Amino acid sequence: MKVFRDPVHGDIFLPRELVELLDTVEMQRLRGIKQLGTASLVYPGAVHTRFEHSLGTCYLVYELWRVLEEGGARLREEELLALGAAALLHDVGHIPYGHTIEDERRIFGRHDGPERLRHFLGGKGDLARHLQRLGIASSVWAILQGEAPQPWQSELISGVFCADLLDYLARDAFFCGLSQNYDRRILRSLRLHQGHLYLECQKEGIVREDLVSEVINLLRLRYFLTERVFFHHTKSASGAMISKIIERALELGLKLEDILPLGDERLLTLIDLRWGEDPLIRSLLQALAARQIYKRAYVLTRRIGSLAERQLVARYHVSSASRQAAEEELCGLLNFKPGELIIYCPAAEMQLKEAEVLIKIDPQGPRSLASLKLPEVEVLREKHRNLWRFYVLVAPKRLSRLKKISQVCERYFQLENHLPVVQSSQLYLAL
Repeated sequence: MKVFRDPVHGDIFLPRELVELLDTVEMQRLRGIKQLGTASLVYPGAVHTRFEHSLGTCYLVYELWRVLEEGGARLREEELLALGAAALLHDVGHIPYGHTIEDERRIFGRHDGPERLRHFLGGKGDLARHLQRLGIASSVWAILQGEAPQPWQSELISGVFCADLLDYLARDAFFCGLSQNYDRRILRSLRLHQGHLYLECQKEGIVREDLVSEVINLLRLRYFLTERVFFHHTKSASGAMISKIIERALELGLKLEDILPLGDERLLTLIDLRWGEDPLIRSLLQALAARQIYKRAYVLTRRIGSLAERQLVARYHVSSASRQAAEEELCGLLNFKPGELIIYCPAAEMQLKEAEVLIKIDPQGPRSLASLKLPEVEVLREKHRNLWRFYVLVAPKRLSRLKKISQVCERYFQLENHLPVVQSSQLYLAL
């Protein structure tokens, strides 16, 4: 048994078998991948990594398991070891700036897809050898792919109420210096029903209003972090700049296989060493080094309507070719250099999935929190959907032409700019 001192959870004890997994090259690589990507450009303390998050997720899986065990759940020793290992390894497939370049820019497939997991958990790597020796390789794979013999084993790590969520809500808020948190007594309400997880929010037929309120507080915290951190416009802009660098490097010869062994800084260093003389890459790397983050020149919100939103997502999120073609056309119309204008278009699925958590408030059995149609939940879900933004981002030195940029974009996209045009670019820079 080894103890790790964690600033969020305190002392974390891991059995020898899991320490062996933690000390592999594949897991140690996560020390170099920031949990929140470029968020540290907004919140300087947000430099925590996937490594600490993996430890915290493993810790919480064991905490939640103890609650289920008290309620009568049973696992054999090797099953419990596989569950802990799956929690520890759930983010092993992450690459540098993963959510930015996978989910927001769609350059590569998701980190938890079968191909990515097969690369790290299979083959002849250090981690794969340890998993095979422990005899839990197939069990860990099944849990991480949502194919565990008992559904709750997978749900405990990646469900709507899971150890992954509970760790990153607390960890991200802590390292961003935000005072928000949740009451850990909510963990004590976890139960099993027909092989699935739910939260027991009633006692002897009487609704536990305090527990229902705490479940809603989780949604409020998830929304709060999404608004303040995950989709902060500076984080989105800096992430788009890094994505543009990687897209250009891919054109010049970079491959996913080159990225898989790397952390954040090593990836940017590799690109700089190999292709740093490329004008687009050089200008973007220099801008990031000086924190000259691109600014919003054109913004669209959900006020454009669902049809227009879906059309934009199809053109500029799903299709990287259409997005790149539009960037080049706009640069031409504005006489900008390549890379001085970037389109940022996230997916339309701005759903607060945590609202689907199963709770039990009466003898009828568990049902989703969303199905109760509670006014506060409905307000939070709608506010979360309204966080969707479409940006045209430009290099700061181009802000003197802000009005012109807005006019060109309005003609190009046939939609009015939702960002008020500030006549003074110096004032805009200060916003």
